[in-house]
Amino acid sequence: MRSIFTIMIAATLAAGCAAAPAEVGSGVRPAGTAKPSATPGEPRTVAEGLRVPWSIAFLDGGDALVTERDRARLLRVTSTGLVTSLGRIAGAEPDGEGGLMGVAVKGEQVFLYYTAAADNRVVRYRLADDRLSDAKVIVKGIPKGGIHDGGRLAFGPDGFLYATTGETGDRPLAQDRDSLGGKILRMTVDGTPAPGNPFGTLVYSYGHRNVQGLAWDPAGRLYASEFGSSSYDEVNLIKPGGNYGWPEVEGVGSDPDFIDPIVTWSTSEASPSGMAYAKGSLWVGALQGRRLWQVPLGADGSAGKPVARFDGTYGRLRAVTAAPDGSLWVGTSNHDGRGDPRDGDDRILSVPLS
Repeated sequence: MRSIFTIMIAATLAAGCAAAPAEVGSGVRPAGTAKPSATPGEPRTVAEGLRVPWSIAFLDGGDALVTERDRARLLRVTSTGLVTSLGRIAGAEPDGEGGLMGVAVKGEQVFLYYTAAADNRVVRYRLADDRLSDAKVIVKGIPKGGIHDGGRLAFGPDGFLYATTGETGDRPLAQDRDSLGGKILRMTVDGTPAPGNPFGTLVYSYGHRNVQGLAWDPAGRLYASEFGSSSYDEVNLIKPGGNYGWPEVEGVGSDPDFIDPIVTWSTSEASPSGMAYAKGSLWVGALQGRRLWQVPLGADGSAGKPVARFDGTYGRLRAVTAAPDGSLWVGTSNHDGRGDPRDGDDRILSVPLS
């Protein structure tokens, strides 16, 4: 591992109090000047009794599709809390950190990222009358493992589908541009490389350990949240063809061949998973950190000082998605084998922003 320079700022975090949040430094370099432009209000439970709700994507009519990683079920959830199972996804085989993970929607098309018997894959369906049909595997051969399976799916403002993958604990895969492991992928709805991809393949960026969050700001800049190993978790500003350093660098390095993160945390503070952009900030669900991180962004895409919200109040937080009404939907992940389930877990929370 190359030498890493990081400023660690200690802070006492105010548990569960949105009105008096704790603040910590970015851990990378002096924080930017951006300040939080929104404050989260009291969360409302939308649905409960779920098992590891991994991803949330909204349909055109306002309902959400929610994946359950370990049950491999796809759910339809209304804003009033009505939960309808659309069934268990054939071919999905939950194992370790893998299972039914990402979901993305484009019109009547639904895209799922799941762990199959031999690999991770992206599959396209047609959704009509709460029924999935016309299943077509559009990407296969993504490495699978008991850990670091990536799994996030999201459509970018360019209209293309992005997928995140992990290196499954096989570190060299992240630097191997011929492997789909440890990458951010960019594709058409048919699973072919999107026009303009930097290497003419599905690979958009590489050198990642395990990315589980994607979000775009109004200027179209792409951000990704990434799990570190034992020292530093990250938020990265993604550039086409960029090499983000893993496994040569964790956190900030001194090699110009690698792109440094714009935010780091200690792994005890974060283990960042789902991420959304809303009202001037990135909102990042923390698993081990058991809080919702608010990262204010400047007009140039720089990160201000992160603010911890709901520290310890709801346990492990994984799914984070901006809802059509301007709120955030946040999913807990206390049944994932590493949490402490409480009555009603796992749940979907609606967090108003003002």
